[in-house]
Amino acid sequence: MTKNDILRPLAPADLEMVRSWRNHPSVRDYMLTRQEITAGAHREWFNRHRDDPGRALLVFECEGTAKGFVQFTPSLSAGVADWGFYTAPDAPKGTGRRLGRAALAEAFGRLGYQRLCGQALGGNAASIRLHEALGFTEEGRLRRHFFDGAGWHDLVLFGLLKNEWQESQRG
Repeated sequence: MTKNDILRPLAPADLEMVRSWRNHPSVRDYMLTRQEITAGAHREWFNRHRDDPGRALLVFECEGTAKGFVQFTPSLSAGVADWGFYTAPDAPKGTGRRLGRAALAEAFGRLGYQRLCGQALGGNAASIRLHEALGFTEEGRLRRHFFDGAGWHDLVLFGLLKNEWQESQRG
């Protein structure tokens, strides 16, 4: 993360841009919901979640240009959240790590989470490498858990604790 990397709340003006990223095959092919998202469905999702005090919908900007999206969804356990993210299809190499570092600082800082959970399809090597590079621990693998219409895929489960992240920031 650089000083020019920021996370800001998702705004109505961002919806079409973020939806186009989400619907791009390079992003959509690694999602658990792979159908194309319509403008109406995307707007409804945004309206349903934008005022939820526990959920954070954020746009990642590098040098003043939007390059990614991250979402934090609280778990049933206090202080625990799931995260999901993606970068713009045209984002330069390294954007995912920058987004991840900014997101973890937000999650364990301002949002006050104690634990962050993530998941990736077993065939999504880039997401698995990113989780590992950010300090997440693989905590499990749900074998043949997801069917995409053509075949079955494992779901890899990750976790990162606040104290683990803090320790990594000191070193």
